[in-house]
Amino acid sequence: MAAMRRKKTITLPEVHFSEDGDIRYLHLDSPWIQGSMLIKKPYDIELYYVQRMMAWLLFMPAGQVTGAHAMQLGLGAGTLTKFCYKKLKMTCTAIELNPGVLHACRGWFRLPPDDERLRVVIADAAQEIRSPEWTGVVDALQVDLYDHEAAAPVLDSEDFYRDCHALLTPGACMTVNLLAGLRASTRASRRSAPLLANRRSGPSSPPAKATPWCWPSAHPPAPLERSCLKQPNASKPNAACRPPSG
Repeated sequence: MAAMRRKKTITLPEVHFSEDGDIRYLHLDSPWIQGSMLIKKPYDIELYYVQRMMAWLLFMPAGQVTGAHAMQLGLGAGTLTKFCYKKLKMTCTAIELNPGVLHACRGWFRLPPDDERLRVVIADAAQEIRSPEWTGVVDALQVDLYDHEAAAPVLDSEDFYRDCHALLTPGACMTVNLLAGLRASTRASRRSAPLLANRRSGPSSPPAKATPWCWPSAHPPAPLERSCLKQPNASKPNAACRPPSG
């Protein structure tokens, strides 16, 4: 009798939050900040690097934003999903591996329930984006995939970027959080560049318009340095991590 294969189990980090004044922070079993929310303005974007994840708006005509499809790989505190859904009136899909993160977003971070414009899929993003359901239907793709230590992107292969590219509509845009710095930025650029040079539908088809990709946090300003996003303890967030006023 053949031995049965055991499915690989994944231990997911515990989800918890902390507060400092009017800001609530999300953590994944570590002091690292995984997301935040202004308690009195839950649909605004508080962290500066998350604001930079909206750089794709520079490439999309304003009249095409409402009703377009935004996809987030990695839910975090739901900030990008909420902003695109509530402020921009987009159709939103978020893919998140950890069910606890979704529970936290719905209970602590004011993420609305699923409806005809909002859907959260609990799945491994690397596998889910290969579903034919998502091929060529995403107008704005936002990738923010880090583990609980926030050391480097958990998905950063050429195959992954190829799968991301397959999601995009012509003229769509992708933003990627590269908190790990210049080395990660250079590696990601090298892996993704061949996919952006020419996009063809067949061997005899002319090249389609190149899809603009933004790398909003490859070279973050001082408030986004790794030391700034780590708290001395999870109960008291580092006030220096707040974006500069004005």
